Amino acid sequence: MIVQNLRLDIWSDIACPWCYVGKRHLEAALAQFEHAAEVDIVWRAFELDPSAPRVRAADGQSYAERIAKKYGTGTAQAEEMIARMTKTAAADGLEFRFDIIRPGNTFDAHRLLHLALERGVQGELKERMLRAYMTEGQAIGEPDVLVPLAREVGLDDLEVRAVLDSDRYAREVRADENLARELGISGVPFFVLGGKLAVSGAQPADMLLAALQKAWSDLQAAPLVFAEGAVCGPNGCD
Repeated sequence: MIVQNLRLDIWSDIACPWCYVGKRHLEAALAQFEHAAEVDIVWRAFELDPSAPRVRAADGQSYAERIAKKYGTGTAQAEEMIARMTKTAAADGLEFRFDIIRPGNTFDAHRLLHLALERGVQGELKERMLRAYMTEGQAIGEPDVLVPLAREVGLDDLEVRAVLDSDRYAREVRADENLARELGISGVPFFVLGGKLAVSGAQPADMLLAALQKAWSDLQAAPLVFAEGAVCGPNGCD
């Protein structure tokens, strides 16, 4: 029996608290999934604020005040939302430091994640960027911040700089975002398993585990379709 790997596409942004929580929930689900080694994860780009500058200038506002202004809510309501996210993150072993967050544009970060995908370290870079933004207060839109983060996961400084100094992978990032629109994705994290089963939001680990099991079962039940052509075998070539 030929076992097919399960493709898992995840749309998310670096500047997204629930995306970090969702990543932890997914990891917990995979730890219980017997076919975790056969799951191929691809992180896809989604910008929550495409118009953001590299680093937002200090304006004297707290993070809660900025969130309240963006979503048209009261500051007290925004503070409650932040407290809820911080508490949820802590339960998953994450430390969210909204008091030192430095909002900025994530387009270049997404371009580097495409480079990391080609080099086999996309998951590692995604984790490092999320921690840098959510916990360490690093300005994730700044090239001088991105280069050492990429270096930590094994990417070459010169190649990273070459990407940042060009428009390399811009097309791939836009393709991710266009596909998100076609799929009707308006919020992240958003998981697509096996190209068919979708899960929206930072769902609990048990729900993600159930989705993995269903997608895996469906994938293995689908027959492989072979197209015959000229081949070479132990006894020669046809």
